[in-house]
Amino acid sequence: MSSTFFTTAPDWRWLIILYFFFGGLAGGSYFLAVLMDLFGRPGDRPLARRGYLVAFPAACLCGLLLTFDLARPERFWHMLVQSGTWRPMLKGYSPMSVGAWGLLIFGGFSLLSFLAAVGGERGRFSALRPPAALGVLIGILGGLAGVFLAGYTGVLLAVTNRPIWADTNLLGLVFLVSAASTSAALLVLLGAGSGSPSGIRALSRFDSWVLVLELLAVVGLIISLGSIASVWLSAWGAVLLVGVVAAGIVLPLALHWRWQGAPVLAAVLVLIGGFILRMVVVLSAQGV
Repeated sequence: MSSTFFTTAPDWRWLIILYFFFGGLAGGSYFLAVLMDLFGRPGDRPLARRGYLVAFPAACLCGLLLTFDLARPERFWHMLVQSGTWRPMLKGYSPMSVGAWGLLIFGGFSLLSFLAAVGGERGRFSALRPPAALGVLIGILGGLAGVFLAGYTGVLLAVTNRPIWADTNLLGLVFLVSAASTSAALLVLLGAGSGSPSGIRALSRFDSWVLVLELLAVVGLIISLGSIASVWLSAWGAVLLVGVVAAGIVLPLALHWRWQGAPVLAAVLVLIGGFILRMVVVLSAQGV
């Protein structure tokens, strides 16, 4: 039996689950919006704009969720600034400290892109969005920060000494791939009826391939746990199998490949499955 079974659970509940979910949506939506701006068709720009409009509010929500989860929420700023010297508080050895700064940096880039999206194609902040040179730079750096935000939450769990979380190296990959699939699904929902059918079709195709990767990543996660997987799946296996694998991956894949006229239903199922995945991962290890 792994030594992690004798550690104390951090008591992370729904605020952290929501943070993981919306953090994935924030980073993934921003990254997909940048890809559409840089490599998509001109008709896809309204769809990319929705990605920027989602990313910044979702990042703000993540900050609020983290703050309210603290024992002393009014001291949230201690994660970023030293109280005595007012110098930046960055602990490279602490995933929580690195994550807090990662969220702040992503929030800054997503704010700039949000202003450009709100202002429109010819607004005063239009230079902050591709294809303007400054917008390309902001998009690339912000996209990298978004990828970090989407995947770091799984890495954060992996370095906390708890069963399931600390017994595999694939949580970061699973969360990153799930963030890509749920973000594509969200943009499909937001873009339905937006007059960008080619963009919706491209996102649906992208989501179908990412769902295949997600299925492989979940299977790999279970295999990587070895004998510990039996402890995990004995309590949460049904929820994982039905809510994530069947309803959140396999059924949307069937809708994409066999019934291509149902992208909205597939997107809803992917979002539900992505949330259930994080719920299972966070709550299951703390119940051991």
